[in-house]
Amino acid sequence: MRPHLVCVGGEDHALRIPFLEELRDRGFQVTAVSSGDEAPFLRHDIAHRSYGFDRFATGSGKAGTVRTLRKLLAELRPDIVQSFDTKPNLLTPLAVRGQIPVIRTINGLGWTFSSRAPRALALRPIFCGLQWLVSFWTAATVFQNRDDQAFFQRYRLLGHGDARLIGGSGVDVGSFTAARRLAPPTAQMREELGLQSAEIVMFVGRLTRQKGIPTLLKAVPKVLAKRPNARFVLIGPWQSEGPFAVEEAELQRHGSNVVVLGKRQDVPALLGMADIFAFPTEYREGIPRVLLEAGLAELPIVASSMPGCSDVVEDGWNGYLVAPRDPDALANRIVDLLADRPLARIMGSRSAAVVRERFALPGIVDQYCELYRHALTARPGSGLPYAAMAKRIANRRLDEARR
Repeated sequence: MRPHLVCVGGEDHALRIPFLEELRDRGFQVTAVSSGDEAPFLRHDIAHRSYGFDRFATGSGKAGTVRTLRKLLAELRPDIVQSFDTKPNLLTPLAVRGQIPVIRTINGLGWTFSSRAPRALALRPIFCGLQWLVSFWTAATVFQNRDDQAFFQRYRLLGHGDARLIGGSGVDVGSFTAARRLAPPTAQMREELGLQSAEIVMFVGRLTRQKGIPTLLKAVPKVLAKRPNARFVLIGPWQSEGPFAVEEAELQRHGSNVVVLGKRQDVPALLGMADIFAFPTEYREGIPRVLLEAGLAELPIVASSMPGCSDVVEDGWNGYLVAPRDPDALANRIVDLLADRPLARIMGSRSAAVVRERFALPGIVDQYCELYRHALTARPGSGLPYAAMAKRIANRRLDEARR
């Protein structure tokens, strides 16, 4: 019988559809639970259930969300549950309370551990306390980068569960390559945007302060002073980003030197226009998916020396790492790459090799499958009732045979 995996995430959970499809191909029955649109899942014949929470809110409503998840999981009767994203990683173990093995993936420590705001500083001990609490109902914790794993180990937030380092949710190299092949010619796309001969510096991600957009905008005139033909193309949502969004006036301040395309579905094609990928995040990332896609597009990368980025970019090898919130350093490295195109091409080819070798989807899913099978058969030291799983699966098989 196929083990039933329920994967819980937030509003961007649809980005993990290739990951879920690969798991399905490996013999798992897969159901996605998210706070986002179900249409993308249904287009790929992935069962989907919805639940809701406000990713900008703290405190209120969590008890109701836990009850909703508990009811959903009781209806779905999974054999194993996987959670992604900060709030689902806290809410899911609380909903399950040890009745089913839960694997939580820490895909970055997010705003709470990135911001210097008083509210973020005040929330840090609360976050640590909650992570410690839910660890006792967690079969295993997956980390996407070394910094986050070291943090959890240092502050003893792992309980008795297993700990694994798995580099992201993987990137589907074949699908990315196909999307690039089917895209319109690069010259045509550049012409449509009025960027025919421009040197394009591209950013993909949420257009928020935490992603370093103010730093990037401050770097624009510094780059233009030395490379007047440079243009900055920003791709990603901003009007949906609540209090974290960069204001429209900031985005428009540089006129035609900064092109804001908003949220797009043709990112692989757009990356084909770029000369450099800039990612000045101030956020504690997991493994940024956009860095993997930029790597596959054979782009040299200039990124912040933040957790997650440093797991993809080796300074001076396939790009450069600069201090966060430092527009001068960011601008200088962008100019260096625009001025030395042979070096930029070499770094871009190295980026592609790094992604294919370390972050391709099949290898990532291999690691998750091994972890899931271990969780289904092993009893953790906490004494949680996962060992009864084999009996429950056997009983379900008998029930299905009688129908």
